[in-house]
Amino acid sequence: MSKDREFLWRRLHSLLGVIPVGLFLVFHLSLNFTAVGGEEAYNNATGAMELVPHSLLLLMEWVIIYIPLLFHAFYGIYIAFTATNNTKRFGTFRNWAFRIQRITGIFLVIFIAWHIFQTRVQKAFGAEVNWDMMAEITDNPAMLVFYIVGILSATFHLANGLWSFLVSWGITQSPSSQKVVTYISMIFFVLLSIIGVVAIVSFAI
Repeated sequence: MSKDREFLWRRLHSLLGVIPVGLFLVFHLSLNFTAVGGEEAYNNATGAMELVPHSLLLLMEWVIIYIPLLFHAFYGIYIAFTATNNTKRFGTFRNWAFRIQRITGIFLVIFIAWHIFQTRVQKAFGAEVNWDMMAEITDNPAMLVFYIVGILSATFHLANGLWSFLVSWGITQSPSSQKVVTYISMIFFVLLSIIGVVAIVSFAI
């Protein structure tokens, strides 16, 4: 792969990780957070999606979620296995974040595939994606832990990916601006993680 082409692919990979994949993650976790209000609140929130015509919803899912996610995932795997980690030589936070970004990316391929199978694929076979489905999934302690790890992986991957996006697109160029964005991205990671974890635990309580 030529350097110019690889540069463009990496830019596209970074962009799609934020828009639309990252935005969808924020929306998805925010929607799940309605579970804090109980079964009725969650079912009402998710039921609103059923008002969208099925064909339009399917088109939106593929264009906004699946196609960008597939590209981001598969090219991300390529990056993960071709990248050089240097945490043994340079043990800085940023280098560790670089390594964790790759680890969470590989784990998320597995987690997201399983999550889609448990929800979207089951819906295609006639199951309802509602409170009862999520409560049944999280009733298994091992599955609850799996989902919590998946949520934390996704929120870190997005937060750290935002930092990488701003750097790779030339928005934050100075060391001081990159340091500020590091703090902001980690605060974003903590807040989004709380929303996601509290939501999934709400199904198990």
